[in-house]
Amino acid sequence: MKYDFDKVYERSNTNSAKWDMTSELFGCEDIISMWVADMDFPTARQIVDALKERASYPFYGYTVPGKGLVQAIVERMQRKYNWEIQPEWIVFTAGVIPAISIALKAITHPGDEVVIQEPVYHPFFSIIKSSGCHIASNQLRLTGNHYDMDFDNLEACFKPKLGMQSKASRVKAILLCNPHNPIGRVWGKQELMRLGNIAISHGATVISDEIHGELVYKSHQHIPFATLSEEFEQNSIVCMAPSKTFSLAGLHASSIIIPNEKLRKSVQEASSGYSSPNLFGYTAMEAAYRYGDEWLEQVLNYLEDNRGFAFEYLSKNVERITPIELQGTYLLWLDCRKLGLDDMTLRDFIRNRAGLGLNDGFLFGKGGSGFQRMNIACPRSVLESALKRLKEAVDSLQINVQRIS
Repeated sequence: MKYDFDKVYERSNTNSAKWDMTSELFGCEDIISMWVADMDFPTARQIVDALKERASYPFYGYTVPGKGLVQAIVERMQRKYNWEIQPEWIVFTAGVIPAISIALKAITHPGDEVVIQEPVYHPFFSIIKSSGCHIASNQLRLTGNHYDMDFDNLEACFKPKLGMQSKASRVKAILLCNPHNPIGRVWGKQELMRLGNIAISHGATVISDEIHGELVYKSHQHIPFATLSEEFEQNSIVCMAPSKTFSLAGLHASSIIIPNEKLRKSVQEASSGYSSPNLFGYTAMEAAYRYGDEWLEQVLNYLEDNRGFAFEYLSKNVERITPIELQGTYLLWLDCRKLGLDDMTLRDFIRNRAGLGLNDGFLFGKGGSGFQRMNIACPRSVLESALKRLKEAVDSLQINVQRIS
């Protein structure tokens, strides 16, 4: 069927975190909300129908994942990535963030270190700290509007710190984000191979957050980290979910793939006390993986057009804001440093002058100062209105500067 992604839906007063918290989060009501990774498109009709059918059966007790769901995941990994996984490798969690928290609990001890590549998805910071671990920052390098990994710095993360009595590295894991949030990079084979070899040489496990793995644009390809070699497969915890891909975040269901039996058992033991996905999460996941590809193909085409529209508009009309190359995700990373504003002034400018609810770049760690993150998974008319607001705000800023000078 043909989906209409141009239609604007009123999501206010639906308990939507994205739209019903604008006043609380941004301090005013006249805000175009483009922050959290939540699409403003209805999900695939087959998913809605599956949820309605399940809801009509009036028993909502404790639920386990069915064989059909497990097989749907196995088949999808084969079809999408030519990755032959075994059913027993799959561990279900109530989201990727809980999965990462459980994984850290399983493979680290308080005082250990975990590598992250900043600027990066900001919940990573709190997850690592709450596990009792320390952050080892491998900051990404920005050249023009393109990011790369700094492998020399990554190697340096494993060197013992000054004053440490032990010469052994305290880094026990690398938390990989692929595709990377917020910068939109889809890491290539050679980059992943190099990172994986460094991890293995230092005895660190790779926890790969691949929640945006199916949101990749033409000419780019998502490569699950574990598919690159059997050695990598045995040294990884791959976190996947339909939540971002099919706009199902509120259903809290993820599938974590752990081929290494010893590692998998450790994660399963560490998961005690954590909640599992609910029955509707299981239902939606299976429906998405079995029947959602037609919808997904149309969404990706629409998002690609939105990306092109945003880049063209900004290059022609807002020269002082540069969008970073977007290879995957629907999260546009905007370099606002040419505006010459400090982070708190930039926040005020975006919210109160432009009337936009975006994510502050500094929340994503080192290298995020002077940036903003914009969600472009919305109808084109909404995106156009937001960009026009941004242009008018920047133009007014320039006029004020001219008056002062």
